Amino acid sequence: MIIIMKPQASEQSIRTVTGYIKDNGLQVHLSKGEEVTIIGIVGDKTKLSTDNLIFFKDVDRIVPVTESYKLANKKFHPEPTTVKAGNTSIGPGRLTIMAGPCAVETRDQLMCIAENVKKAGATILRGGAYKPRTSPYSFQGLETEGLKYMQEAKAATGLSTICEVVSLEAIEAAVKYVDMIQIGARNMQNFILLKEAGQSGLPVLLKRGLCATIDEWLNAAEYIIAEGNPNVVLCERGIRTFETATRNTLDLSAVPVLRQRTHLPIIVDPSHSTGSYKYVAPMAKAAIACDADGLMIEVHNDPAHALSDGPQSLTFEKFTRLTEELAPFCQLMGRSFMAEEK
Repeated sequence: MIIIMKPQASEQSIRTVTGYIKDNGLQVHLSKGEEVTIIGIVGDKTKLSTDNLIFFKDVDRIVPVTESYKLANKKFHPEPTTVKAGNTSIGPGRLTIMAGPCAVETRDQLMCIAENVKKAGATILRGGAYKPRTSPYSFQGLETEGLKYMQEAKAATGLSTICEVVSLEAIEAAVKYVDMIQIGARNMQNFILLKEAGQSGLPVLLKRGLCATIDEWLNAAEYIIAEGNPNVVLCERGIRTFETATRNTLDLSAVPVLRQRTHLPIIVDPSHSTGSYKYVAPMAKAAIACDADGLMIEVHNDPAHALSDGPQSLTFEKFTRLTEELAPFCQLMGRSFMAEEK
C-alpha cells in the first residue's frame, strides 16, 4: 500500500508516519514530489493497523497496491527515474543510444567500432564478453579479456560501457571494467543472478524474457531493486510468437504499457527483436514515437564475418544514416540527441 500525505505535509509528520511503519517491522520507500510526498510500505501489511494510519497528522489517504511489484511501481515512485551509467544518463528528456558489436572479437575490432559509433551519436558502447548461445559450439565470448578491451575503448573514446553478465563470476569481473551490466533475455528469471546484479553496485539493463509477460518482467526488476539497487533500465527486445518473418516479435505496445506501470527508464532493441538489419531503422524510429528513452543497436565493422549476429548488425554507414534520420523523431517527442548537435 501507499500513504499519500497532504500537500506541504511537515517533515515531522512524515517522520512520525515512517517511524510508525518501521516500528511495526515493515520497510519504507519515500518519494517526495514538489507538492506531495508518497510513503510506500513494503512487507507484510498484516502487521500494520491501517485504521490507525489514517488518523496520523497530514495523512491524506491510503491506497492499496495490488501489483506484486512495489519498488518498480509507478504508484510508489510517480516521478520518472533517471539512471546514470558512467558519464551518460538514461531517462526523460533525451534519447540514449547504446551501440556496438554483439560480441567483442578483437581489440582492434572493438576500438574501430567504438570510434565510429561515437561519431554517429552513440553515448554507450555495448559489447558482449560473455555470450550465452543456443549452440554450445558457437562463439562464447572472450570473457575477461573482452572486458579489458571495453575498458580500453572507454579510455580512448569517453563512451560509457555495458556488457552482459551470465553468472556471479561474470559480475565480479565486470564491475572492474564496465559502467553497466546487462541481464539478458535468457536470464530474466534467473532470480539468484538478479539478486547478485542488485548487489553489484552497477546500474542494470534488464532485457525482457522471450516468453515473459510485462508483470513477470517488472517482478524481475523488483528482485534487483529489492537488493538496494534502484538503477534499473528495462529493455524490450522482442518476444517469441508464432511469426517467423522476423527473429522475434517486437512488442512496441510494451513501451506505453510500462509508462503507465513503472517509473523505470525503457529502451528498445530493434536488432535482436527483428534479426535483420533491414528492419532495424523503421523499428528504431517507431520506438522513439512510442516514447522509448533509448535504443540498443548492434553495429559491426564487417557484419558478413561477425562471430555473432551478423545478419542483424548495421555497418558504420547504415548506423550513421540511421542516427541522422532519428533527429526529427527526437524533436517530435521532445527529446535531445547528440546527433542533432553535430
